[in-house]
Amino acid sequence: MLKPILLVEDDPRDLELTLVALERSQLANEVIVVRDGAEALDYLNREGSHRERSEGNPAVILLDLKLPKVNGLEVLKSVRATEGLRSVPVVMLTSSHEESDVLRSYELGVNAYVVKPVEFKQFVSAIADLGVFWAVLNEPPPGSLKVGRRNE
Repeated sequence: MLKPILLVEDDPRDLELTLVALERSQLANEVIVVRDGAEALDYLNREGSHRERSEGNPAVILLDLKLPKVNGLEVLKSVRATEGLRSVPVVMLTSSHEESDVLRSYELGVNAYVVKPVEFKQFVSAIADLGVFWAVLNEPPPGSLKVGRRNE
């Protein structure tokens, strides 16, 4: 069973471009879209409107930095502090070039920090490459392939 990609993005334009890019990469993974950091945490922790979702973690979290309700850094911090989520790959996908954002993201355990290209073709190419790498090529941590398996 293919694990979904969790896309956390509040900007409608960036959301549409990212979905187009992932579609063009022809990944079979479902893309789950949430629009703010609070909803991302609800999805990951199976709480709120996501309490009924199937067990298992996404293949990768594509996480915007500047989000409403709970920002990307706080989401990342929570993911890394939660036993069952700690090993889920997180890619910060943002327009911020600020050194402090890059540094803080890596300090909190991000797997990759990608600045969104402004030009459409570059953006599509970058997103497609990310999707293929994290959903297909990357070898996940032991035990993460079996949906619903608990190591506790």
